[in-house]
Amino acid sequence: MPYQGKRYRADLEGLELEKALPLADAVAQLKKFKKAKFDQTVEIVMHLGIDPKQADQLVRGSVALPHGIGKAKRVIAFCRDDQVELATKAGALEAGGEALVAKVTGGWLDFDVAIATPDMMRLVSRLGKVLGPKGLMPSPKSGTVTPDLEKAVREYAAGKVEFRNDTGGNVHAIVGKQSFDAKQLTDNAQAFIDTIQKLKPATAKGQYVKKVSLSLTMSPGVMVAL
Repeated sequence: MPYQGKRYRADLEGLELEKALPLADAVAQLKKFKKAKFDQTVEIVMHLGIDPKQADQLVRGSVALPHGIGKAKRVIAFCRDDQVELATKAGALEAGGEALVAKVTGGWLDFDVAIATPDMMRLVSRLGKVLGPKGLMPSPKSGTVTPDLEKAVREYAAGKVEFRNDTGGNVHAIVGKQSFDAKQLTDNAQAFIDTIQKLKPATAKGQYVKKVSLSLTMSPGVMVAL
């Protein structure tokens, strides 16, 4: 059995692990958990009734949560020279075309999200072997290849959430911090749940959302009833 610390065991007291609570009540339970020496991240996991081996049943995308996630992201933007100022004003750490591609090719990876305009993908495609394995390759499905450069940079810099189901059919995401108030966490979690529900693959059979759980970085999970 994995080691459980004092804080974790204290959080377990009075918690029925398999009992699903309405979202607002689940958030209230999280807020009761003991605080750590750092502001714990609030995470959501949704177990979906999909077959991850089927390409047409993958659930992938991004969502700008109503209250952000409490953490800014380092964003770079691959764009034309005349768009560089626009991107940097929106929050991009660096922006550009050939020079930025060369910098990343040389091993510079001090960023969390890479965004590109469609016309730049001809250049950015050279970075597939560099960015692909790290999950940083711009993609239309995740919203990181877009003609609306300013909006994308602004949302991702503020903490826009990307998601993709894992091999077990689970989708994980951050929906805030323990220091957020209950309404902020509830709004963010509901926005994420709504987004996933709208992405149900047409070929998925049976119950789509099987389980939903909220947890802190160092806490037990609290089941959510939809």
